Amino acid sequence: MQGREAKYYRRLSGKEVECLLCPHHCRIADGRTGRCRSRRNREGTLYSEVYANPCALAVDPVEKKPLYHFHPGTKCFSIACTGCNFRCLNCQNHTISQVRPDEVAYMHLPPEEVVALCVKHHCPGIAYTYTEPLTYLEYVTDTARLAHEQGLWNILVSAGYVCSQPLQDLLPVLDAANIDLKAFDDRVYREVCGGQLAVVLDTLAAMRDAGVWLEITNLLIPGVNDGADVIRCMCQWLAANGFAKAPLHFSRFFPQYRMRHLQPTPLHTLRMARQIALDAGIERVYLGNV
Repeated sequence: MQGREAKYYRRLSGKEVECLLCPHHCRIADGRTGRCRSRRNREGTLYSEVYANPCALAVDPVEKKPLYHFHPGTKCFSIACTGCNFRCLNCQNHTISQVRPDEVAYMHLPPEEVVALCVKHHCPGIAYTYTEPLTYLEYVTDTARLAHEQGLWNILVSAGYVCSQPLQDLLPVLDAANIDLKAFDDRVYREVCGGQLAVVLDTLAAMRDAGVWLEITNLLIPGVNDGADVIRCMCQWLAANGFAKAPLHFSRFFPQYRMRHLQPTPLHTLRMARQIALDAGIERVYLGNV
């Protein structure tokens, strides 16, 4: 698994490198990987080992992303590589997101072949999805540029945990995104996901300012992020910061991964969240996994 030299890093002493792709800023010793498991230091050079090595391909309805107001009724060519810079205890795709790239089957598929397959399957766009596409941003950006040249659109399905410069490099070729807003509580981000809320809010703002079509998903986990007060704060922040027209998807939790001890989200919690969002001024609110 060769991959390609990564962008967004700097060399340190003793063949150590510092990855600058996401706010973790992993300091990676020779022969080791960062938190995402897909970016490896080889003798002082950082490689994206998943570049052009996807582990999943599919043709999906665009509504599955979920995007309900971006070319509804069309299909998208979905692609994923292993890796994620979060450690969500409830991850539903942990078999490909929480593993090294050599631990699952993969294929070699350069960007031009991804675009050719998208056209072959009569899909008007490509979705970078299932895992965390920002951890293989070089592959996403190169593919997205070629897709635009062919008149195809690009969708990002992401948790939005990325540094400013890499995001700015991606935005010109990004048409739509669904961002998973895990909770409006930094403690939950730190303890359940291993990240920071403020970074994700900055990503949302950058996408808004760039004119990317945005939809937002909030998975409601019983006893973790489903309190009325935290939902209200989130919805009020969204409405006050230019996201009132961005469709908001409240998604039902089912026991997964390291949260198998919890119960599924009660339907009345989802209905409560929807009403709170509407009262706060969010114009389009949907319930998912019901």
